[in-house]
Amino acid sequence: MALGHHTAHGKNAADFTEDAARVESTTSVQTMEKALVRKIDLFLLPTIWLMYLLSYIDRTNIGNAKIAGMQDDLRLSSGQYSISLIVFFISYVIFEVPSNLILSKSRPSIFLPAIMILWGIVTCCMAAVQSYQQLVALRFLVGILEAGFAPGVLLILSSWYKREEQSKRFAVYISAAILSGAFGGLLAGSITKNLEGAHGIRGWRWLFIVEGVATAGWACVARFLLLDFPLTSKYLSEEERHLASERLLVNEGGRASDEMRLGALQALKRSMTDWRVWLFTAGYMVIVGSSTLSYFYPTLVEGLGYKSYKAQYMTVPIFGVAFVCNGLTGYFSDKVPGKRGLIIACWLVLSLCCSVATTIVTNFQARYVLLVFMAAGLWSSNALALSFASSSFAHMSREGRAVSLAFVNAMGNLAQIYGAYLFPSEDGPRYIMGFSVVSAMCALGVGVYSSLHAVGRKGQLDR
Repeated sequence: MALGHHTAHGKNAADFTEDAARVESTTSVQTMEKALVRKIDLFLLPTIWLMYLLSYIDRTNIGNAKIAGMQDDLRLSSGQYSISLIVFFISYVIFEVPSNLILSKSRPSIFLPAIMILWGIVTCCMAAVQSYQQLVALRFLVGILEAGFAPGVLLILSSWYKREEQSKRFAVYISAAILSGAFGGLLAGSITKNLEGAHGIRGWRWLFIVEGVATAGWACVARFLLLDFPLTSKYLSEEERHLASERLLVNEGGRASDEMRLGALQALKRSMTDWRVWLFTAGYMVIVGSSTLSYFYPTLVEGLGYKSYKAQYMTVPIFGVAFVCNGLTGYFSDKVPGKRGLIIACWLVLSLCCSVATTIVTNFQARYVLLVFMAAGLWSSNALALSFASSSFAHMSREGRAVSLAFVNAMGNLAQIYGAYLFPSEDGPRYIMGFSVVSAMCALGVGVYSSLHAVGRKGQLDR
């Protein structure tokens, strides 16, 4: 045996010791990282989930209030109801990018709970409306205040998680919106039925009071639970903050660090000149535009022969199936992050087929089943589209991601402005125009996300 105790493979004892130390160090870091991710999950996911659940309930409760008597009491025409939906999204879209720029330079643990308390108060005030004009004004104000929340959550999630960790977390986030549809319907049915006339107040007015108080109350709790950004979060030790930042830099090949700050105009210019932002925006617009029909679920179900409270309860299975499909999609998509675009395209094909069939089939029960699967495809696509965009913007600075994610989300919600006109009451019960437009948008989405998948395979999404 040669001097130095070399093995047959040319390694001596010192080499083995060095290899063992390297393996032990890597294992130790991986153990620390898993513990850190669990801690991040514990602080962020339950808090954000409940915040978004209440946010979505506050945003969509107008649909439940409508069929519980609000439309008759305020003497709203179908067009006026559509406008009361639209004004929310006008202010919401306008203020998303500015709000996210403010958030990128402030503390999420203060900014997000603050705006949540304010929109909870405004939601309570909606119980006192006596006219169409007052309803429109308050809906516009809620849109301004909620504008900073959803894009703010997207920025936070993209700031804490690796690309292959994001689909599951975005699925958890979107599941709150899905469950709010089911929970909102149950809650609305219970409140409007059991509190009808209590203290001389109509049930639909109690709906705004109860949900607004719940929102403001949870916002006060969230102030003490939300994390800020990796390098500034006070709930982590210095070692954990360093690991939280470094693991993203390694995962994403040199993400712009939190110290590399951009001015608002610089971030806006870089974002608006990035072709990826525009392609993801087009894709997300068709998904959200198609999902506008969720506001009309109670009305569509009423068209199947169910009335008032029963119509609200019959929307629950629609969201229940979507919840399960969304969770499974998020879980498996993190195992194949390179195929997110393809998975979205497949879900949109399903929604497209269901939408087309809905315009042809006349049996009400069959149309209800089609509506269930169409909703599952759209909701599953929604969560995955956000994680796909977020992971593709990982190379940007915090301000750049703030603008890009807010822009994608804002333009997506812009689609809901015209979507509010897709299902006028006079088109019931078949709503051929609405489902035809949804079919066309799903077809466009299939093309967009198939293209993004093809571009991603060539490695051009990460450059």
